[in-house]
Amino acid sequence: MTCSLDERPIEATNIVEKLKRLSSAEDFFAALGVAYDEAVLRVARLHILKRMGQYLNSDELGGLPDSVAVERAKATLQRAYADFERSSPLAERVFQVLKDHDPERPVAPKTAFVGLDEIAPLPPRS
Repeated sequence: MTCSLDERPIEATNIVEKLKRLSSAEDFFAALGVAYDEAVLRVARLHILKRMGQYLNSDELGGLPDSVAVERAKATLQRAYADFERSSPLAERVFQVLKDHDPERPVAPKTAFVGLDEIAPLPPRS
């Protein structure tokens, strides 16, 4: 199912501040007028927003005219969304926990040694 947007204009004034106050992925898509497939968003919502943030780190929106800032933010969200339309969160590895996990490398079994005296101290010798 694809989310269709009505043709209302994007409110461009102070878009950077408005984006900072948004909380859900759907809010970002609505605020920037970007259509999305609910199935993609259901699986990768946090990954898409994280990727958008990574892309925005290299693109300074503050100080730009509002209309330019909106178009750049919109293009950035579309780019981040496209990454997950054609790939998966596991393949993209946006979050550190996924970066650290290599499915090709099996996890080494962990061994722990607890001495018997740590479990039940031995009685003093007489």
